[in-house]
Amino acid sequence: MIKSTATEHALIERFLEVLRELPDVHAEMGVQEPALAAPYQIDAEIHLNVAGKPIVLLVEAKKTAYPRDVRQVLWQFKALGPEYPSNVQPILVAESLSPGAKELLKSERVGYYDSGGSLFLPAPGAYVFIDRPPPKALEKSVRSLFSGRRAQVLHALLIHHQDWFGVTEVAERAQVAPSTASDVLGELERFDWLESRGQGPSKERHLREPGELLDAWAKQLASSTAPVLRRYYVPGLKSEALLQRLGEVFDVHQVGYAVSYEAAAQCYAPFLSGISQVRTRLLPGAGADTALAELDARVVTEGANLAVIETKSAGELLFRQQLEDVWLASPVQVYLDLLRGEGRAKEMAEHLRRERIGF
Repeated sequence: MIKSTATEHALIERFLEVLRELPDVHAEMGVQEPALAAPYQIDAEIHLNVAGKPIVLLVEAKKTAYPRDVRQVLWQFKALGPEYPSNVQPILVAESLSPGAKELLKSERVGYYDSGGSLFLPAPGAYVFIDRPPPKALEKSVRSLFSGRRAQVLHALLIHHQDWFGVTEVAERAQVAPSTASDVLGELERFDWLESRGQGPSKERHLREPGELLDAWAKQLASSTAPVLRRYYVPGLKSEALLQRLGEVFDVHQVGYAVSYEAAAQCYAPFLSGISQVRTRLLPGAGADTALAELDARVVTEGANLAVIETKSAGELLFRQQLEDVWLASPVQVYLDLLRGEGRAKEMAEHLRRERIGF
C-alpha cells in the first residue's frame, strides 16, 4: 500500500526531478500495483529505467532523520521480506539526514536522498553516490548543540560518561536550566548515543557512545572560528615557573581561570620536552586586571609566553581540575582546544585522549 502526506509528497516530487536529471535515467511515479505486497504502507514507489535496466524504488519519506529514525526505517524495510527481488531498492528521502544516519543507511546498502542534494543509490547496475553539505537547517541545529549552554550539557555527559542520570541531575552538573538539559538529551537520543531506563520523572539516561559524541564535537569545532587570544609577555619566568606563579597570583585575587592547551596537557599526560607558552581561560574583571598587573604581564604581538582567552561565563570553566595548586581545564576541554592549536598540538591532543580521556 502507498501513502504520503502533502509535505512528503512535495519532497518525493523533488526527489523524482533529481532522478530525471541523471544521465540515461527515466523515472516515473508508480501507478500500477506495488512491486511488493508490503505489510505496512510505504510513501511512494518509483519506477526507474537506467540505461535500459528497470529498477523499482520503495520510498520512505521523513522530514528529518537521525540514527534512531533510521533504525526504525530499516526495521520496516526488513519487514518486506528476507530478500528483495534484484530490481527492488529501498530508499529513504528526507529534508535532512544527519551524518550518522547516512553512514547507517550506507552500511545497510539502503539508499537515501536529502534536500541538500546528497544521493546514495546502491542498486545493482545503477550505483550513484553524490555527497553534498547538509541542508542549512540541519547544519544550524547541529552547530547550536555544540555551543553555549547546550555545550555545557555535553561537557557534563562526557566527564561523567559512566554514570546514569536524570534530567535534574545533569542540569545541576552542567549549571543549566532543566529545560535546556532535557532538549539536549532529546537530541542525543535521536543520534542514538544514549541508553535510557525507566519512565516519566524517574527516567534515567546513560551516554553509551562518548567517543562518537567527542568526535562529533571535534568535527564541529573544525569549521568554527578559534577563540580570540590576548597575548602577553611575563618577564623573568619560563613556562613551568610561570604556571606556578600564575596559579598563586590568580588565587590571591580570587580570579576564575582554567589553564588549557599545551601547558595543561603536559600536566595531565607529558608529551613534549618543553613548552613555550601558557594559555588560559580567564573570567574578566577587576581582580583579573590586578593579577595580570602583579605578574607584570605586558601586551605583545609576538614573543608571548602567556595567552588569555576571556570567557563570557563561569560555565566555560566547568569541570576544571586542580593539580599542584594550578587550575586546569578538564581533559575534554584541553583536547578540544588542542585540536585548534598549532605545531604538534594535534599530536598532543591524540596522546591526551589516549592516555587520560580513554574514549
